[in-house]
Amino acid sequence: MTASEFKKLIKQGIPDKLPKPHPWDASLNHAPKRKDILNTEEKKLALRNALRYFDKKHHAVLSREFSQELKTYGRIYMYRFRPDYKIFARPISHYPARSKQAASIMHMLSNNLDYAVAQHPHELITYGGNGAVFQNWAQYLLTMKYLSSMTEEQTLVLYSGHPLGLFPSHKDAPRAVITNGMMIPNYSKPDDLERFNALGVTQYGQMTAGSFMYIGPQGIVHGTTLTILNAGRKFSASASKGLPGQVFVSSGLGGMSGAQPKAAKISGAIGIIAEINPKATHTRHSQGWVDEVYDNLDKLIERVEKARKAKEALSVAYQGNVVDLWEKLADANIKIELGSDQTSLHNPWAGGYYPAGFTYEESNRMIAEDPERFKKEVQKSLVRQVKAINKLSAKGMYFFDYGNAFLLEASRAGADVMKDDGKFRYASYVQDILGPMCFDYGFGPFRWVCTSADPADLQVTDTIALQVLQKIYKTAPKEIRQQLADNILWIKEAQKNKLVVGSQARILYADAEGRVKIAEAFNKAIRSGKLSAPVVLGRDHHDVSGTDSPYRETSNIYDGSQFTADMAVQNFAGDSFRGATWVSLHNGGGVGWGEVINGGFGLVLDGTSDAGRRLKSMLFWDVNNGIARRGWARNAEALFAIKREMKRSKKLEVTLPSLVDDKLIEGLF
Repeated sequence: MTASEFKKLIKQGIPDKLPKPHPWDASLNHAPKRKDILNTEEKKLALRNALRYFDKKHHAVLSREFSQELKTYGRIYMYRFRPDYKIFARPISHYPARSKQAASIMHMLSNNLDYAVAQHPHELITYGGNGAVFQNWAQYLLTMKYLSSMTEEQTLVLYSGHPLGLFPSHKDAPRAVITNGMMIPNYSKPDDLERFNALGVTQYGQMTAGSFMYIGPQGIVHGTTLTILNAGRKFSASASKGLPGQVFVSSGLGGMSGAQPKAAKISGAIGIIAEINPKATHTRHSQGWVDEVYDNLDKLIERVEKARKAKEALSVAYQGNVVDLWEKLADANIKIELGSDQTSLHNPWAGGYYPAGFTYEESNRMIAEDPERFKKEVQKSLVRQVKAINKLSAKGMYFFDYGNAFLLEASRAGADVMKDDGKFRYASYVQDILGPMCFDYGFGPFRWVCTSADPADLQVTDTIALQVLQKIYKTAPKEIRQQLADNILWIKEAQKNKLVVGSQARILYADAEGRVKIAEAFNKAIRSGKLSAPVVLGRDHHDVSGTDSPYRETSNIYDGSQFTADMAVQNFAGDSFRGATWVSLHNGGGVGWGEVINGGFGLVLDGTSDAGRRLKSMLFWDVNNGIARRGWARNAEALFAIKREMKRSKKLEVTLPSLVDDKLIEGLF
């Protein structure tokens, strides 16, 4: 397909003439069939909702086709309208656009649906089993058309994947405002997602799927590396310089969880990751994120013990069920230093976790044909998994919840994960590690993407970021020198670790000072021609300010406000009028529908002074909003950080807490 043909198809949007149906591609991962949750009248409504995207002349054909999709898959994906062209993050100049900002959004959006990146690309799902970019292909086609015609005095409004339209705005307004799953609170239970998603009126955008900010598993490799490395430092006296000879056990090689083996190896450890889906295992192995694959546990253990003696950094995948892995390790009395779990337990009944004793195919059939039995089998497996974990923990393993709702769903299954005081037996990784060591100081997953799609540009940005951090390190207070040192090492070795999958992107944990100074340096490099095209800034929503999640991002907030969502909503609103190119607000993400609210942004740097003004205002707020809230919750590290920021930024005035002597309160109630 020529460049002009591609541009013509983008501008066309939904074709007037029906394209031919696509054959089913069995080589790709596909979403499991969703359960049959709609009654007859609701199914008719779902069909009406889908057909409204198309001219009446096509309704007779499409009504039969879409009704069959609903029966077969539990959703209407509109497979017929999947484009024939390859979707990936093309150079920004390849997209038809009247605005560089709009073209940058197309670049980012396309990356989320790249076959090398997306978990279920034909179902428009990027990661996490149900993290959707759009609900159906009509929404994709319309959105791309709108972006191709948008000016910088218009804003695209997206309601859970549905492009409501282009609305007049102004140059300082966001080019896109995205919401996903914004339900009335009483309608935010798991079955509500299934019902309203099947109706075609909402979707689960995860964190960075429905906000067009996913950069492949690299997006979580850095945070996972910091988590594993600091878990070893904190709970093993011998781990100050890495984790040679230490074993980390977890599960999941899909979207975000696929980062674990790579992170374990970067940390110097031996990573053992279980995965039930052979295609996911093959993908990570072929990408070099997993060194070796085993389906025999005896051979796997033999290899791990050999690596332990040699203190070899190694990543291995167990092709099988995670419960079998944990039980084998516990029964064989294998020494394990670090353990976690990153199956998609925010989505436990629709393919996020597979029960022991069944093949992958058997489980997928059970999801669709006998969902109640599937639920019972999942809960039985969780009880077994926890029993094995408890046995190894009693012998010295440090186990942490990775914010995927593992402990939450295990507790609901009746597993032995609760202490006598009603709290979880194990801490969230945010409580023990990322919260006090990173988030409270303002360090979080800052990202950038080179829209030129040129690896040479990415290398230039790595060099720039390294130089900025090294300069900051020279005068940094002792409280944050370790964080800066870890990030300097990370960016030095980024090229060597071959982290890029999809767009030419990088992630780097940085605080407000680091983010602003790196962004300013990028903007200057674009202006001077050192970088050949605009750079998109963003972050994971899993950050200092973006997410209110009581069992993950805000699990180390102890003043009771961890169940409120003011921070995430304020973050979304504040970014929108401080210069973000697009903003997003989501229900769900990471720990599940109804369990979290999170906000994100994208900011395009184009070398102009206008971009320089925006980045200073927006990035400063995007971080310090969260530090101020964490400080008000009496987190010592956040109090240090926000007081330091007030000294640096004279216009910043933050309400600080008066700390109470707990002895005064004891005995009053």
